[in-house]
Amino acid sequence: MMNDKVLFTPGPLTTSFTVKEAMLRDVGSRDGEFIEIIKEIRHGLLEIAGVSKESGYEAIIMQGPGTMGIESVISSAIPPDGKLLVIINGAYGKRIREIAEIHNIQVDALIYKENQIPPVSSIEECILENKDITHLAIVHCETTSGIINPVEETGKLCEKYGITFIVDAMSSFGAIPLHVKDAAIHFLISSANKCIEGVPGFSFIIANTDELKKAHYARTLTLDLLAQWEGLEKNGQFRFTPPAHALLAFYQALNELEEEGGPKGRAERYLNNNQKLIEGMGKMGFEPYVPSDYRGYIITSFFYPENLKFSFEEFYEYLSQRGLIIYPGKLGEENTFRIGNIGRIGEDEINRLLHAINEYMHYIRLK
Repeated sequence: MMNDKVLFTPGPLTTSFTVKEAMLRDVGSRDGEFIEIIKEIRHGLLEIAGVSKESGYEAIIMQGPGTMGIESVISSAIPPDGKLLVIINGAYGKRIREIAEIHNIQVDALIYKENQIPPVSSIEECILENKDITHLAIVHCETTSGIINPVEETGKLCEKYGITFIVDAMSSFGAIPLHVKDAAIHFLISSANKCIEGVPGFSFIIANTDELKKAHYARTLTLDLLAQWEGLEKNGQFRFTPPAHALLAFYQALNELEEEGGPKGRAERYLNNNQKLIEGMGKMGFEPYVPSDYRGYIITSFFYPENLKFSFEEFYEYLSQRGLIIYPGKLGEENTFRIGNIGRIGEDEINRLLHAINEYMHYIRLK
């Protein structure tokens, strides 16, 4: 029923027809039905995170893309005399540092290559040498490369030294198992249009209630995290116009996640997609950028092939004309491109992509 191109990207991504269909109606932002949907979405997000209101956690929905959710936490939770340590091995870690700098928040960074795991021992050494660090931020699945960072181990360090722990789980929440409380996470941020397979329009924050109540340092009006939570708690309504249609789509997407077996079931499909992709690309001579020991199954970066006739722009257009969309690389030094394994795709779509890539490689060999 749809002629959309298949999106092998980390979001926006290919969504089910029923998720799209959920947006084909209008709702009032103050209507009782809509307020109940918001309540159920917030409850569902806590369940996915393995926590609840009773265990001391809250789910806050923030209008705008995932970066706005990140900025909401950074600009609201860190006091004027606080100091943030950012663990960076990709563009999205750099973005967190940039957000802090724009808000004149003290920030230090540990920087690693995009295909290198940050050693937990080095993080601890930095904490011991900088006892004024109050907050630490890390990206769970760094979408730049697809690498998975050591969130649980880092959380234990933060718990040991009394540091508030912030996790960007934009590309992992809902598909890579992560128990928020066990990982000692105080603020986890993700987005509607990632592994839960909704559409763009809002981000959300899973927050430790005690830390949330202390987040009264807002440096903006619209991204005031504490005020956003207080508004939702007061009457179930947003302070400003809600992304109503995106929320309706997300509500349907949550139902479909549950039908698939929750995060575990979704992880199985994504992992199978990734295994098929890696195997097929390997047969054509494509090498992944991230070593297998810490390469995730959300998105994979591949080196350009050695064939000198390869042009990414031509490659991208060749696939696009066949209804297949991939992502360019986002690395500073290496020539790579990225292929996502998430969204409403499965083996058939992976095989279709591999077939088209094989055709392209045959085509350039004949040029």
